[in-house]
Amino acid sequence: MKIAALFTTIRNLPLSGKIGLAFVVFWLLAAAFGPMLAPHPPGAFVSEEVFADASSRLWLGSDFLGRDVLSRLLMGARFTVGLSAVAVTLAVGIGTGLALTAAVGPHWVDELLSRAMDTLISIPSKIFALVLIAAFGSSELLLIVILAVIYVPGNFRIARSLAVGLARLDYVEVARARGEGRLYIALSEMLPNMIRPLAADIGLRFVFIVLLLSGLSFLGLGLAPPDADLGSLVRENTSGLAEGALAIFVRATAIATLTVSVNLLIDALTQGKVR
Repeated sequence: MKIAALFTTIRNLPLSGKIGLAFVVFWLLAAAFGPMLAPHPPGAFVSEEVFADASSRLWLGSDFLGRDVLSRLLMGARFTVGLSAVAVTLAVGIGTGLALTAAVGPHWVDELLSRAMDTLISIPSKIFALVLIAAFGSSELLLIVILAVIYVPGNFRIARSLAVGLARLDYVEVARARGEGRLYIALSEMLPNMIRPLAADIGLRFVFIVLLLSGLSFLGLGLAPPDADLGSLVRENTSGLAEGALAIFVRATAIATLTVSVNLLIDALTQGKVR
């Protein structure tokens, strides 16, 4: 029954939603299985010609060092999608958990958490990342922590607004009158009714994190070579911009299609466009 309902939902998506879904599934599969299907090792020098055009051997040409663009793209997609997915999961999990704590806890807890989030959100994201990377060096774990911490306050604000509104409703008051604990009220009475708007926020946070990660990588603050995400792949091939090289065009297009498709799918699923 659930599978049938899923197919019904997909079938009723508007065209924009179906396009978004198709690209989202494509990039998820590319991140999960792409590196295993890559025609060449991502770091191997496979062409004597730099910025070579597409051919039967190199489907998307070569980059500035003669490496296969397609293989590097599949590796970069895994890092971009993987790091962003982990970071958004942490950001939404921590932000929503703190928001529920603020909504069901004493007033002073709400004030303390709200002021802490206001302080954190006032710090410019790129300066925050630059300071931490300069202090500890770039690594996958540090990038995940940075991306998650930066977007916790935004999720907290949205989740807290939802939770505070739900806390005043009759069924929550009835649960309190029954003597239910705060943890039960937060997880069983409030959280299930926050899922739909939070799902929209998860999608938007994912897009923001992808763009911030790509921006940091383009500035040289991302993954250390030989690892690279999509932003790093754009940065390392900027010398081919004047030639209109596929190596830079394909990577920039990948970032655009990933972020735009997530937005299209979210818009179709959460804005009442599923007919």
